Amino acid sequence: MYYHPKNVDIDTKIKQVGLSEAIIKFTETFTDKPCESLHTQKARQVFFEAEKDFWMTVTVNIPYVERMKDGQSYFEYSDEDVQDCVTKSILTQSYRMFVLFNGSFENILARANGDVSILQQRLDHFFTRYIQTIRLAQSDILDMFSGIHFLPLDKNTYLRVQCFLNLLEATFSMVQYTAFLYNDLLVWSGLEQDDMRIMYKYLTTSLFPSYLEQELQSASPSVSQTKSSSSMHYGKFITGPPSLKDETNLGKIPRVFINTEEENEECHLLVYRALSASVCLLVNASTTLTFDLFKKLDAFLGPQLTAIASDIGDQYSKRPASLTDPVYRYVYFNHMNLAQKTTVHVDNKKAAGVNIPQDTLRLLSDISSDHSKNQQDCETIVKTLTDCWVVGKKSDQREFYVIINQKNANLIEINEEVKRLCAANFNSIFFLD
Repeated sequence: MYYHPKNVDIDTKIKQVGLSEAIIKFTETFTDKPCESLHTQKARQVFFEAEKDFWMTVTVNIPYVERMKDGQSYFEYSDEDVQDCVTKSILTQSYRMFVLFNGSFENILARANGDVSILQQRLDHFFTRYIQTIRLAQSDILDMFSGIHFLPLDKNTYLRVQCFLNLLEATFSMVQYTAFLYNDLLVWSGLEQDDMRIMYKYLTTSLFPSYLEQELQSASPSVSQTKSSSSMHYGKFITGPPSLKDETNLGKIPRVFINTEEENEECHLLVYRALSASVCLLVNASTTLTFDLFKKLDAFLGPQLTAIASDIGDQYSKRPASLTDPVYRYVYFNHMNLAQKTTVHVDNKKAAGVNIPQDTLRLLSDISSDHSKNQQDCETIVKTLTDCWVVGKKSDQREFYVIINQKNANLIEINEEVKRLCAANFNSIFFLD
């Protein structure tokens, strides 16, 4: 259906596809579980059955360095640098991102009356661009979790956000679902978790950064004024009309496919922003989007969202700065609500790097992968060659990893240190001992 890179000759493509099919079929005779990966000295091949009879596979070259021995040069391959669990997560995410904007493979074929060329065109259009954005060398345990960073608010502010969204859905009946974010942190969502997870990934890694880049390059002020009330607000459409003064330009409005109430439900994705707060509106695809509708939405959203965003900003700025003890770093993930926290990474988007060595970071992914195969709660404690301690806990659908840099500590002291850390940072979360 799709092969990258395109310039590979047809014989090589046939060999690669044939080998993949052979491996998948051959391994089926030994187990009910699908084949996940193939390890060779120079490459790693990872398989993913995206839908029934549809397989995706990615081949990654193993990093190597050239060495000299007895006057002869040879290549030393770093097999541990490529992790199946991380690569599989990247492959799975690429499928989910495709489905978000195109619908499932089966759905595309059903709408095209079985015309395979339509599916091939969609795959080519999406993946040729998407592959350029994959940074496999920078991928780690956060890509495995693909979680969401939440913004906890006080009860009154949270209820105010929810009332605002309820009123929005009641006033504009064509709005099916809504989500509210502040900066890159999720406050509330009306979508199913899997839908919100991939939507969050798209918003925080693609849509918001490109919008902010355009805003920095643009000299025009983003303050709008509603004529009816003459009230100033800072609201603006991120997807939708770039300017409410130009009725000829409705802007780019993505169509997305979600599975919250029904499978492959097609919606327009409207995103409106005021200050640092963003509201996502998923409007039924059968709705005709008119300029008059955008004006009404702007008049409703602008003043209210500006006021809420200002209040959240005041509350956000008054928070005490997190004084993270440099002795330890941690990563936390909750499988039930997809919440994740990290002090291992300099920022939530991993743009500014990590605070720990790469081999220690890979160790976290390995421990998590081992824990995922265990149905029960478990704990793993590892001491690295650099005398750094790594503790991984899996408890009640939650995963918690701590890196402690105490060279002369023993196992009992490390265990006590982890208990103190849990009590200080996760006092409302119960970890089984």
